This record gives sequence, C-alpha cells and structure tokens, in this order.
Amino acid sequence: MGRILVEKDIEAAIKGGAVFACGGGGWADHGRMLGTAAVNAGQPELVSIDELDPDDFVATAAAIGAPASTTPWQMLGVDYVNAVRLVEDELGAPIAGLIIGQNGKSSTLNAWLPSAMLGCKVVDAVGDLRAHPTGDMGSIGLANSPEPMIQSAVGGNRANNAYIELIVRGATGKVSPILRTAADMSGGFIASCRNPVPASYVRDHAALGGITMALDLGAAIIGAESRGGTAIIDAVCRQTNGAVIGSGKVTKKAVTYTREAFDVGTLTVGTGAASFTLHVMNEYMAVDDAGGKRLATYPDVITTFSPDGVPMSVGEIHEGQELVILRVAREHIPLSSSVTDPSVYPICEKALGISIADYALAAKR
Repeated sequence: MGRILVEKDIEAAIKGGAVFACGGGGWADHGRMLGTAAVNAGQPELVSIDELDPDDFVATAAAIGAPASTTPWQMLGVDYVNAVRLVEDELGAPIAGLIIGQNGKSSTLNAWLPSAMLGCKVVDAVGDLRAHPTGDMGSIGLANSPEPMIQSAVGGNRANNAYIELIVRGATGKVSPILRTAADMSGGFIASCRNPVPASYVRDHAALGGITMALDLGAAIIGAESRGGTAIIDAVCRQTNGAVIGSGKVTKKAVTYTREAFDVGTLTVGTGAASFTLHVMNEYMAVDDAGGKRLATYPDVITTFSPDGVPMSVGEIHEGQELVILRVAREHIPLSSSVTDPSVYPICEKALGISIADYALAAKR
C-alpha cells in the first residue's frame, strides 16, 4: 500500500536528503517550500514501483544546475508541475509516477508537488541514491541509448526576464546538455521532467527504495538532534553503515562556477600529512589523503558535516571551518544501471582531472 506524505515527513526528507546530497543536492529552504506546498495542495503518495502497472509511464522529476549560491536562480513550485505537464502533452499520455534523479536537500522532494497537483505517484525509486553532477548519471541506464526521449525544463529568474520553458526530444546523451544550458541561461537552476519510460524499465534499472532510505535516515537524525553533533553523526553511521574517514579545518577552497552550470574544484581539509583533498563537481566525487591515496570515490556517499552534525553543502563551506568527512561504501547502497554505464564518466573525469570510472565500474550492483 502507498504512503501519504505528510508534514512531518518534510523535515525527515530534507535532513536525510542532505546526507545523500554529498555536498550538493539543492537547498533546504527550497525543499521546505516544495514539501509544504505539496502537503497543503493535496496528498502526495509514495508508492513502490510494483504498485504501478508495468506499462504505466514513469518519468524523472529533477532540478538541474549548480546549487552553490553563486548565481541568481529562481525556481517556483509551479515550475515542477508545468515541467510534467509539458512532457505529458508531448507524450500524449499521462505520467502515472515520478521518480527523482537523486536525493538531496530539496531534490528528495522534487516529485511531491506534481503528485499533489496532478495525481501522479511519487515512486520509491531514484536514478541515483546520492547526488551527482550530470543528468546522465541519474538517467537509469539511458545515457547511451539511441532511443529518442522527451525532456522538459521550466523556470528562471523572472525579474531578469530569464524564465524559460523548453521541450526537447532526442537521444538522452544529446539532449541532456541542452537542459543544462537552459539552466545556465535561466539563472543557474531549473526544474525538469525527463525520460518517460515504462514502469517495468524503472523496476529493472533504478535504485529502488531510495526515497524511503532518505526518510528513514532523516528520522534517525531528528531522533539524535537533542544529544548533539557527535550523536547525530553516530546515528548517520549506524543507519547507513557509514564511517568517518577524516576531519579537520578547511585550509583551501578552490571551487569555480562554469558556463556548463557546474561548480568544479577542490576543498582541502587539514594540513600536512593529516590533510584530505575533496574533489568537487557540484557534489563530492572523490576524497584523497595527503599521499594521494583514494579514500572514497563515486558512487560512495561522501558527506561533510559541521561539528554540530549539520551536513554542509559546498556553497556553505568557507576556509577556516571545521568539517567531519563521512563515507558510505557503495556496497551498502542500492545502485542503478547508470553507475555501470561507462559513458557517464568522461565528462566528470575531464572536469576534475582524476579517475572515477576505474572505481565506479568495479561497483557491484
């Protein structure tokens, strides 16, 4: 049976999503706006993929862009709803359910308002349990497919006359960069609905149960908050089978916003032999120790916490700040088909100048 998402689920989604955001994954205030609007507008319903007919259309509700607060973005709840409507109009059929491309502070809640307003279900599946920089990484194995897909983008800074509505059709790998360009042109962040596919495909290729995992993690965090930061981080480790791999003061932040709507660079935590380098492409993609040894690599969950147990996004971090670095190994999370798709990695490896695919493609499904 489905689960009606209610007000108390909003903070759990935001807090659990914040861990899986891996330094990116949107904004808590944006997630709070989406969740509050949804539970007041209707009854968003979370269902398993098995509760849909195999031939029902399921699409991905996502936000595209770089969430480091360096650009004048504006995204309203109605943008997510209209993105779904555009796809339905182009498809000529209803969208029965929505998955999300990734978890995050706001992205865990991306499907709630369309569900409340349009009646489509929030499907308990994600394109990627953790946040990632490109749409292809959450495209459940469609990135290299020649099959034409439908993608929409809606949103933008109205005051700057940057509002855009866009609908495109084509191979996912070819049209996804168009939406990222639209995100940049609109102010850096835009709502999208993309890649409607049969529910049977989602069942076989998505990371199932990913939204429930975020909600359960958020509930564990809320239950530990009265005991302080250490208790929160310990609760996250217990809930996720994660482990702290390092800590220290941020000694250098070198992250730049690019015209491709990515935040790219590195964070250095600690000094000398006790330092760590976190490689950033919107999210944390890898961690090296001072000797260059790789300690964590996508699709591992990599999260930075403040000492009081708050997951910190890259855009919130400044030099001199104390951070705790958490890793959840890929063996402890569900993985989608996108993780084992070699075509999604070259863009990240080129931007960061490091190897990711060697580690990611060795991951077990």
